[in-house]
Amino acid sequence: MMAGAVAGIMEHTVMYPVDSVKTRMQSLQPDPKAQYRSVYEALKKIVLTEGFWRPLRGINVTMLGAGPAHAMYFACYEKMKKSLSDSIQHGGNSHLANGIAGSVATLLHDAVMNPAEVVKQRMQMFNSPYKSVLSCITTVQRTEGFGAFYRSYTTQLTMNVPFQAIHFITYEFMQEQINPRRDYNPRSHIVSGAIAGAVAAAATTPLDVCKTLLNTQENTALSSVNISGHLSGMVNAFKTVYQLGGVSGYFRGVQARVIYQMPSTAIAWSVYEFFKYFLTKHKLEKRTSL
Repeated sequence: MMAGAVAGIMEHTVMYPVDSVKTRMQSLQPDPKAQYRSVYEALKKIVLTEGFWRPLRGINVTMLGAGPAHAMYFACYEKMKKSLSDSIQHGGNSHLANGIAGSVATLLHDAVMNPAEVVKQRMQMFNSPYKSVLSCITTVQRTEGFGAFYRSYTTQLTMNVPFQAIHFITYEFMQEQINPRRDYNPRSHIVSGAIAGAVAAAATTPLDVCKTLLNTQENTALSSVNISGHLSGMVNAFKTVYQLGGVSGYFRGVQARVIYQMPSTAIAWSVYEFFKYFLTKHKLEKRTSL
């Protein structure tokens, strides 16, 4: 849990500016001043026109959610992977066990992370009306009710369950290829993590676009297709994205998503494996000295 919490906070904070760009690039009807062709151009434009710290807006609520969310996520994954591998493959590595363990861990992770995601994405949007994290939480609670923080939970799960299943299966498969003895090997953890992140991110971009729309409730986009009130539900989000952007609408921000996810998962796995190695090694040394 300790290793997971540190890995989660590192993963979300180091690449946070790119995540801000991704949220904006997924906007279905962006303001003319917030239209970007590439991640680099977007970051440059945001810093020059809105200030140096603008890409980091909402980072505090992300850190607050990422610690406990990832602690539960990795603890659940390790425990389930071991139990399922024992029963399916008698202790060997099982892709099915990895996929199931990753999916179940996601249920816990997203239950904690979803409200933080809602606040974070609303803070990241261009011309965000919220002055601070606290004002965003109180305004959303007052105007849309508590349910707004979980409006995209089913979409988040629909996206993250396949994302994490692909992610964990790819990571464990890559580890089998380049680190079959499963030693602590920083380079293998970084390479496996980056490849797993890129594959899973590209495959689940359409679901991520729908999640962003549900989280931000983008007014101009919704009013242009005559939706009054709040958009909810995965199916409605899918229809609205198609109405506004066609098939290519589902892949808005795919470049930013892959660029964000590759280093993120590489950081998460390398930090996690390092702390796991460091903490268990320390424990073993204590035990042998006794």
